[in-house]
Amino acid sequence: MTQDEAFNILKTGANVFLTGEPGAGKTHTINRYVAYLRSQGVEPAICASTGIAATHINGYTIHSWSGIGVKNTLTEYDLDAIAQKEKVVKRVHKAKVLIIDEISMLSAQTLDSVDLVMRTLRGNDKAFGGVQIVFVGDFFQLPPVVKVQYTDTMEFNYDQSDESQSPFAFRASAWKEANPLVCYLTEQHRQEDPIFLEILSSVRRGQVSSKIKGQLSARATAVPNTGVYTKLFPHNANVDRLNDAELGKLPTLPRMYEMRSKGSLPLVESLKRNCLSPEKLLLKVGAKVMFTKNDPEGEYYNGTIGSVLEFSKLSGHPIVKLTNGRIIEVDTVEWAVQDGNKKLATIEQLPLRLAWAITVHKSQGMSLDAAVIDLSQAFEYGQGYVALSRVRTLDGLYLLGFNERALEVHPEVKEQDDIFRDKAETTAIAFEQMDAGELSEMHENFIKASLL
Repeated sequence: MTQDEAFNILKTGANVFLTGEPGAGKTHTINRYVAYLRSQGVEPAICASTGIAATHINGYTIHSWSGIGVKNTLTEYDLDAIAQKEKVVKRVHKAKVLIIDEISMLSAQTLDSVDLVMRTLRGNDKAFGGVQIVFVGDFFQLPPVVKVQYTDTMEFNYDQSDESQSPFAFRASAWKEANPLVCYLTEQHRQEDPIFLEILSSVRRGQVSSKIKGQLSARATAVPNTGVYTKLFPHNANVDRLNDAELGKLPTLPRMYEMRSKGSLPLVESLKRNCLSPEKLLLKVGAKVMFTKNDPEGEYYNGTIGSVLEFSKLSGHPIVKLTNGRIIEVDTVEWAVQDGNKKLATIEQLPLRLAWAITVHKSQGMSLDAAVIDLSQAFEYGQGYVALSRVRTLDGLYLLGFNERALEVHPEVKEQDDIFRDKAETTAIAFEQMDAGELSEMHENFIKASLL
């Protein structure tokens, strides 16, 4: 399905699951839909399943927006307490469209809790209280963090034939009742290397042949001495150790940049905790850095790599040379939690972090021209796929190693993906056969209903 086809389906007000491989344009399509809604006077509620994802969209985590906090399940007492929170009640009542990004990392239990809150506060027993619900994400990415035990073979110990034990959002009762149309984007805007695309597709299908393994093993090659190459690791400890060590090797004097903040203290703390730029950023001339935010003017994006050339004598800002040779003086930017146009909390910091290393988890959403990736200690389904799909070309991939887990996808996700693809094809055919006038009328009617 193309982005245009998905956009036209979203505009009807139908519940939608927008998915596709990394680089297929999910974020672009949602941004386009958000801009369209705002141009029509409809303000969508934009949330994400994790704090890191929420900082990318200037929105709430779904946990904060719905008032459920850290709870996975809710008692009558919990519901009553949420109903006493005026701000939560107001924004849930006001919602006409709810967008949840990175849906793969939200558990079924949590999604059902959000649904229960919305039905209760809105006094409407339809799924999610009758608002248009838009799930965005890819279940081949990292799965939700749930309290499950692992066996020695690292398999989940739940019975996969029992859907009630599954951690994935698509098993939630609320998902089934919402019955979202599946928009499976098939265009590719990140990887342009056909061989690398085939490798990623093979990993995604769970069909990693000896040929594919050989192609990946061939990338266990020496990293060129020239250029800036970020290393991706599964564990935080490896990342912190390498970044601190490499910064310490530089003989130049350090400069400290401290984050500024204002607004609601709990929201500020959440922004700080999940911002990819650190609260205290220590830089030196020669430091390898990565941009942590997309620039509205397009000068850099989340994942752009460079090196600190010098510090401006006038502003004190770092001057960074990108890998493409462009030189940018980097000013502070803002991350915010917004309720419509109102900013509830903000932080300001340079959109930079040290870039010798980063965790696979924090790399989600990034596009890297090149990376050195160590998957020898991969421990979770999807880690290898997420890490590999950050890179644009096979030539930009340098593997320090990989284990069998790194190339595995969750069998439950693989099985469900076939169902999603079939549903998307059925949806595409149905909308292709729809009269243009009828489709336009559906778009208009949804906006009229949303403005009531």
